[in-house]
Amino acid sequence: MRSILVLLHRWFGLATALFLFVAGATGGVISWDHELDEWLNPHLYQTRAEGQPLDALTLAARLEAADPRLRVRYLPLHVEAGHSLLLMVDPKTDPASGKPHVLGFNQVALDPVSGEVLGRREWGKVALDRENLLPFLYKLHYSLHIPDAFGLPLGTLFMGIVAIVWVFDSLVALWIAFPNRAAWRQSFTFRWRTGGYRLVFDLHRSGGVWLFLLVLMLAVTSVSMNLREQVMRPVVAWFSELTPSPFASRTLSAQPIEPKLSAAQVLVLAQAEAQRRQLNTPAGGVFLSSEFGLYGVGLFEGDNSHGDGGLGNPWLYFDAQTGAPLGADVPGRGTAGDIFLQAMFPLHSGRILGVPGRVLISFCGLAVAAFSVTGVMIWAKKRRARLKQAGKVLLPASNGRRKVLT
Repeated sequence: MRSILVLLHRWFGLATALFLFVAGATGGVISWDHELDEWLNPHLYQTRAEGQPLDALTLAARLEAADPRLRVRYLPLHVEAGHSLLLMVDPKTDPASGKPHVLGFNQVALDPVSGEVLGRREWGKVALDRENLLPFLYKLHYSLHIPDAFGLPLGTLFMGIVAIVWVFDSLVALWIAFPNRAAWRQSFTFRWRTGGYRLVFDLHRSGGVWLFLLVLMLAVTSVSMNLREQVMRPVVAWFSELTPSPFASRTLSAQPIEPKLSAAQVLVLAQAEAQRRQLNTPAGGVFLSSEFGLYGVGLFEGDNSHGDGGLGNPWLYFDAQTGAPLGADVPGRGTAGDIFLQAMFPLHSGRILGVPGRVLISFCGLAVAAFSVTGVMIWAKKRRARLKQAGKVLLPASNGRRKVLT
């Protein structure tokens, strides 16, 4: 049995090593993506304009009027002092061609006082310049920048499959880390003074044992991040009833669905719905999903848009055509399965514990990258040893044939 598990761990590990190295290394960085992005690109985040900021809805309306090719997709409703209004946009359909306009950007920074455009960029573009570095790493983390095809996010689906293999491999690795009861202490120790291969082996095995629960948590939450509707919700539904998801219950449209309601009208509906649900936090952001034909309104203070601490921020959903409520995602409310799913992103990002959690996740991401490297090093050394023992070192013989050195 053990030999089979060792073989499984070897091939699971080799199959996923490169992808987990990328995911771990980038994950250790993007835990601080907003802070690092602002540090690298102050022209997109900061402004020295003085005066009374304009209403976010007014700024968004001015942008859409100035460039009729675009529609605001995500709009923060509050702006911190000295900061720009950074919003996301989608291209509208070109009536002449029936296809979306080519914008060349999907994120716009506006001066909140004057409405001046401070900068534009295509978030997620394959580029390593300082303006695109952090978005590039973020998208690399969960999709490897594999292009979409056949109407499917192939990169996201692929990394979700890698995460499933990672879950099983983590369980197998824990089992084989304890060869017998008498030697269990060795599975927790590091031979620092010995160095060399023995230390590499300990870093891989003992490091994995010490961090097992955190690594398994990252693996499980990775499945949820990439395969939430395809895998995680169906699996969780076996154990707990789930509140219907507004996204799962609607069909993804191949063409953008034109909203009949404005963001301002939806915010009025959201205020009434929030009062009905006894949610006292003000609306902090609104997004339009033209693929699903719905609006989402997030309830949060201006300085907590990323949901640091706890299970995140509440979101209310509305039909973009009729304004009918489509449901809500309120942290801590719902069935056991609902709350389990609510915890996936806060756990994966470490934001459930605020800054300390993000520090821990950064460390774990780098550890996952290290496990991938040490695993390949161990396999390479053992492979060389097996080849040498089997006598498969071939040299040319004088008669033109090859002989085996034993």
